[in-house]
Amino acid sequence: MTTDLRYPIGKYEPQPFSQEQKEKWLLDIKFLPEELERALLNLDASQLETPYREDGWTVQQLVHHVADSHMNAYARFKLGLSENNPTIKPYDEKAWANFADNALPVNVSITLLHALHLRWYTALQNVADEDWERTVVHPEHGRLMSLWLLLGLYAWHGKHHTAHITALRERNQW
Repeated sequence: MTTDLRYPIGKYEPQPFSQEQKEKWLLDIKFLPEELERALLNLDASQLETPYREDGWTVQQLVHHVADSHMNAYARFKLGLSENNPTIKPYDEKAWANFADNALPVNVSITLLHALHLRWYTALQNVADEDWERTVVHPEHGRLMSLWLLLGLYAWHGKHHTAHITALRERNQW
């Protein structure tokens, strides 16, 4: 844990390929919905509307953001596995966080994440080792990104936002 409220588990650090790391990250993908749901347990409406840090998103926005982000991630992986160096579509996370669907109860996104992560995990669990080197083009970053890099990034991403919620709960003694 860090003292920087933006990065409660630290920033993402790419790791070299290994079977052990692959299995760990795949399990992070598989179990994120349960971990996120557990982090939300018994929070009331007022707590869900609490920002995790000053000028940060509310808990509710965080949950809907994870769903938005991971829907995009799922599509990015399928593109990367089925096309040669596809260009992926960036999106404006801040704008998406302000759409009307973010006012829906968090259980809508939790339900979505359960189904999405089951499909995502199932799609990835038998990817051949050499296919983790397949790449996508991220136009905002102006570079090729391997599926291996993305696996680690999204495994971290789910834990990162779950930690925003659990750290807020600890600070506020909820």
